[in-house]
Amino acid sequence: MASTVTSESARTPVSSRPGYGQLLRTRGAWTFLLPGFAARQPFAMLTISIVLLVQHTTGSYGTAGAVAAVTGVSMALFAPLTGRLADRHGQRAVLLPGVLVHTLAVLSLTVLALAGAPLWALFAAAVPTGASIPQIGPMVRARWGVKLQDSPLMTTAAAFESVTDELTFVFGPLLATALCTAVDPAAGLLTEAALTLLGGLLFAAQRSTQPSAAFDGHARVEHASALSVPGVRVLIAAFLGIGAVFGGMQVSLAAFSESIGRPGLNGVLYGTFAAGNMLSGIVCGAIAWKVAPRRRLVIGYAALAVAASGLWAAQSVVVLAGIGLLVGMCIAPALITGYTLVDGLVPTGARTEAFTWLTGAVALGQAAAVTVAGQLEDRLWDGAGFLVPMGGTLLALATLLALRSRLAPRSVSRTVARGVGHRVPLAVD
Repeated sequence: MASTVTSESARTPVSSRPGYGQLLRTRGAWTFLLPGFAARQPFAMLTISIVLLVQHTTGSYGTAGAVAAVTGVSMALFAPLTGRLADRHGQRAVLLPGVLVHTLAVLSLTVLALAGAPLWALFAAAVPTGASIPQIGPMVRARWGVKLQDSPLMTTAAAFESVTDELTFVFGPLLATALCTAVDPAAGLLTEAALTLLGGLLFAAQRSTQPSAAFDGHARVEHASALSVPGVRVLIAAFLGIGAVFGGMQVSLAAFSESIGRPGLNGVLYGTFAAGNMLSGIVCGAIAWKVAPRRRLVIGYAALAVAASGLWAAQSVVVLAGIGLLVGMCIAPALITGYTLVDGLVPTGARTEAFTWLTGAVALGQAAAVTVAGQLEDRLWDGAGFLVPMGGTLLALATLLALRSRLAPRSVSRTVARGVGHRVPLAVD
């Protein structure tokens, strides 16, 4: 029997060409957008702050990359668990202890690095640092899903969130680099910890817009993992390649800037790369797409692989900035389309977990890329780390091409049979 609950999209008429203005007029959106932006800003500062601090105290990009990689792997492993707990018990119940643990872990890592602690101690501190990273992006995306419920604005929301993410990656590395180079090598991590605590608590306070916990008494929901959906596994492979771009760029741009005697240029170059991502994300959200999402993902990913394959050949700041801008412009379409596909692949009650699997895949790919790129920069020539984005995207593209048929939207009967979960029937369904 259908519920009398009415979706947000049913209350708000949607034009044939939905846009950002209409999206931002969604009732209650600003109550989680502004706190969400503040809370996710520190995430963009974490990896580069770790790399710069540990490289300063050890003199090795390989060691710095390894510590950052442990943080990324830990986040990738624990993020899906965080998402699943948020789906089942509510976002606030996960965020409150999470931001406290993360703050303490970052402070411990900072103290150990400054004290010249052995590598195993840095690894030990990096594990809880990564495991406790607040999953603000997936939580915001899940709130959009509740608000929009099958509306055409979902694609616009996915683009908006990608733009928001990349806006943080424009300012985050710039801020972290400026703090680490002009103030103190530890200033980046200390600021990240403070912003995580304040932003996370502010976002957790927005209780009215969080998705209902699974144990709310309205329906019995099976709690099989979102990973049981084949399409989610394909998207994870694609997002691993995107993570390889982020990680390879962070280490390689830092090494390039150091090699030419202008370490402060690192933030500018990475900011240019992130700006390309942000600008193309804005355009993607403003287009009324007629091409199917699966095809858009394949085309966009092929363009990303081609662009990333040219990074290693750049020999000047101008050329590197130009190619980096192009790579950034190719990332947004792949990210946006991947997140949009989740809406058709995964039931509502498992979407926060699905989003965290994708976020975790980016972090895992970034962690592997940071490690490999750091070793290549230490052992081979300056710029060898740029081979990592090329290799990662080409492998992911091959996987995507081979398994793209698994990205077909789910049918209701098949999904329920798989036991992934189901949402409460709505009158608009």
